[in-house]
Amino acid sequence: MYSIVLQILFLISINCTVIINSYPENECNLDNKLVDEIQSYKNVTKQIIDKIVSGGFGTKMYEDYSKFIDTFGARLAGSKALEKAIDHMVNLTRQNGLNDVTTEEVDIPYWQRIYESANMFEPYLKKISILGLGTSVSTPAEGIKAEAIVIKSFDELEKTDENKIKGKIVVFDPPFVSYGETVVYRSLGASKASRKGAVATLVRSITPFSIYSLHTGAQDYENNVTKIPTAAITHEDADLFRRLQNLGEKIVLKIHMSYAMSRKISRNTIIDLKGKESPEKQVIVSGHIDSWDVGQGAMDDGGGMMISWFVPVILNILKLKPRRTIRAILWTAEEPGLIGAEAYLTKHINETSNINFIMESDEGTFKPLGLDVAGSTNARCIIAEVLKLFTPIDKMKESEYPGSDMTLFVQKGIPGASLLNENERYFWFHHSEGDTMNVQNQEDVVACAAFWAAFSYVIADLSQDIPRQ
Repeated sequence: MYSIVLQILFLISINCTVIINSYPENECNLDNKLVDEIQSYKNVTKQIIDKIVSGGFGTKMYEDYSKFIDTFGARLAGSKALEKAIDHMVNLTRQNGLNDVTTEEVDIPYWQRIYESANMFEPYLKKISILGLGTSVSTPAEGIKAEAIVIKSFDELEKTDENKIKGKIVVFDPPFVSYGETVVYRSLGASKASRKGAVATLVRSITPFSIYSLHTGAQDYENNVTKIPTAAITHEDADLFRRLQNLGEKIVLKIHMSYAMSRKISRNTIIDLKGKESPEKQVIVSGHIDSWDVGQGAMDDGGGMMISWFVPVILNILKLKPRRTIRAILWTAEEPGLIGAEAYLTKHINETSNINFIMESDEGTFKPLGLDVAGSTNARCIIAEVLKLFTPIDKMKESEYPGSDMTLFVQKGIPGASLLNENERYFWFHHSEGDTMNVQNQEDVVACAAFWAAFSYVIADLSQDIPRQ
């Protein structure tokens, strides 16, 4: 439950941020020597970007990325596909000349989708498409046939007489306000409905746009509740149920859902480019390698994983070794609840004082705009100054929780940033069959990779650590 709560806090924080073009000068008082030092990186950042964008390295990276996605497809936490994908990235690292790559085992849940179907029987017969939500329990073998009641909000649920909920399938149809505000119905809906006697829940897919598309995602049962089956439905069917209820029609549904739950061993992948002066200090760049079991996981988070993997690889190829170690981490089991990151933090808790900065890309790799930053005012002032090297990729957004896995580290006071990019349509494809290579654009992904690598190099090479206060 702890990890799910952290995810919700992160998602809510998406709505509590402000984009700025540069940090307010009256809040920054950087030493002139530091400003001059930052500006001295202009030539090397240009060199890194040019080599990636125009020198062929970015094209090769994108080819490796496309091949990875098409070869392994969806990489559900616990699946053989994920473990084969991890092996591939280890081998790909070595093939690119960087041998300092290791894996660390993580015990994770393996929730496996077996069978799902749904039909409406009243007021007429209609097939209903459903997509189970992570960790959902199965229905009985004969399925569940029950009347449905459509509920718009948790407030409405609480105000509805328990007798009107008991024994029914609750259909949540909240309007999409933002992902952060609306995702709570997916995460917590089953538990809240169960407490009032519901036998199952169906949740309007958490997306602003639908062409009869289904979007899965994590949910977690609260303690001391009867676990009931829960699945996503399309906007179109949710709207149909609402209209039928408004007409006074009785809605009867039958659902069959079958899942298996077990434990598996997966692995975090760690790739180091050792620092030349302070190798014990680290700048972490990261993205998660697992995905949901629909689509290809190209956008979530194949792109972010690949550009983070690329940072130490390309800097090693270019023979650019910064003062501090750059560590790329390909997190496992992010989707079921930041499990890989939590395991890493537990194992390396005594090393957190040496993490200078942490970065993560898990919100798309579309046209890069800048960074979403968490940290002290002094840290943000330095980041804003470094971003001036990358104009027009110099936007900054301030968040308490600017990423998913890295949220655990930011809560320990470690400054960090996630990639800010033009991802207005991200949630159109998120956790759906639509998350394929078709939503990616080579030019944009390469631009993200170039910015990510060059920025990481500067932060890892600065003479001054990023301050925590």
